[in-house]
Amino acid sequence: MTATELETKPKTQMEPRPKQKVERREESTRPGQYFMPAVDILETDDEMVLVADMPGVPPDGVDVQLDGDRLTIEGRVRAEDYAGLKPLHVEYVVGGYHRTFALGEAIDRDGIRASMQQGVLTLHLPKAEHARVRRIEVRAG
Repeated sequence: MTATELETKPKTQMEPRPKQKVERREESTRPGQYFMPAVDILETDDEMVLVADMPGVPPDGVDVQLDGDRLTIEGRVRAEDYAGLKPLHVEYVVGGYHRTFALGEAIDRDGIRASMQQGVLTLHLPKAEHARVRRIEVRAG
């Protein structure tokens, strides 16, 4: 396939994307590269669910912070897990993860919950009462 054919080929949801390197604005005391984790955001009647892929990050390597309307997730891999390895072929660059989201008024900040399992961070962002879908009864007359 030529480069032109690749550019015009329709994209599917299953095609892998290369990691996007993140240039952090603030100074960091932790060395290494940071990447933007791939994220899916799902919505139910009661909450938004954010699922971020951060392979290689253990549960104790995740930091989730809420500062006003800014929700920041950061994941750090353990450098010692990769020390001494001499790769023969590399398609995956090891590094940390960093991403920031702006939350709207529809999110109940006090109810946010997070869990990490097998490199996948799941955040539950409950909707504020005024933003939830509710049924309104219609009366005759």
